[in-house]
Amino acid sequence: MRFLGLCAVALLCSSRAHAQALTVPPDTAHWSLEGQAQATEYLGRKCLFLDGGGATLKNMVMRDGVIDLDVATPASRGFFGIQFRITPDGQDGEWVYLRQHKSGLPDAMQYTPVLHTGINWQLYNGPGFTGAVDIPRDVWFHLRLSITGAQAQLFVRDMDKPALVMDDLKSGVEKGEVALAVLTGATYFSNVEIRVTPDAPWARHLPPTPAGTLTEWRLSPSYDALARDLERPLSRAESDTMRWQEVRAEPPGLVAINRYRDSPHLRVSFANDFSKRLEPQPGMRVVYARTRIASDHEQVRKLYLGYSDDVSLFLNGKILFRGRSAQNFRDPGFLGILSPENDAVYLPLRKGDNELVLAVSELGGGWGFHCRLAEVKD
Repeated sequence: MRFLGLCAVALLCSSRAHAQALTVPPDTAHWSLEGQAQATEYLGRKCLFLDGGGATLKNMVMRDGVIDLDVATPASRGFFGIQFRITPDGQDGEWVYLRQHKSGLPDAMQYTPVLHTGINWQLYNGPGFTGAVDIPRDVWFHLRLSITGAQAQLFVRDMDKPALVMDDLKSGVEKGEVALAVLTGATYFSNVEIRVTPDAPWARHLPPTPAGTLTEWRLSPSYDALARDLERPLSRAESDTMRWQEVRAEPPGLVAINRYRDSPHLRVSFANDFSKRLEPQPGMRVVYARTRIASDHEQVRKLYLGYSDDVSLFLNGKILFRGRSAQNFRDPGFLGILSPENDAVYLPLRKGDNELVLAVSELGGGWGFHCRLAEVKD
């Protein structure tokens, strides 16, 4: 994810913009272009062309509003959409996009927050984040993005019923720039119109956190994963000299590491060649997370564990589990979506305090974990 890194602008929308729509011509006077991006003509219209490129609207910082535009794409595969509330440093924001090759499927469109330049679609998935929609080829069709407080709605072709309801925007950014972005797949944008609306109340719609969820954690700095033995527990000396940051899991129990550490951006060798899945992946980063589990007697507890993308689990200085759930790793079509029910580990707890440590590594698509304790059935 690169296009959120464009330069920020200092001007806010004028009060006049609240009363009327702003029509934005497809030219460099109004857009900052990056990558494969240019003003052109397509299917009889003046428009912006993007293919591995971005276009950031100049002189506008927006909180709430409505973005209307037409889009056309001849590509059979791609990722195109709208970025909004981009921070001045280009590190954080929101992104909603469509995928031509997923047309009609449950994840044809997707919303993800961008945190420290990391896209987090593996962490935030399902209702409110993905949805089915038909994406036509080589014809103009209309998109509308309506942003209201901590919620947003995407309309595709049908302007009466939203195709995707984003019930809780996750980045936490309340205002920022607007951009068009295409990771890959030739896409054209025309008739861009933006209407700023009065600020709505900022009301989060958070899911409940299930009983047994481990929410209090401490995170280490980020390290080069290939420079460490990820099957070896931290020594007491290592642990004592690390700078630990206290964090709290967000509902329903997710610790999104990208909120606290810069996301690595590496080329995963097995993404296009499954035979390379066991090769070392240069650029992979690891963060250690630790917490304490108090037990009033010696017992075995079941720990539901969701993670992205790679984890080692240690209890009281001993390794109990090692796994990888990266995109394309378990099979060529595997997505690596995080779920707390992905795996389960049985923890032999001793009476008193028990130290649980995770070594969580990132390859792409979201860096985080989710842990929930459950009773072991007799």
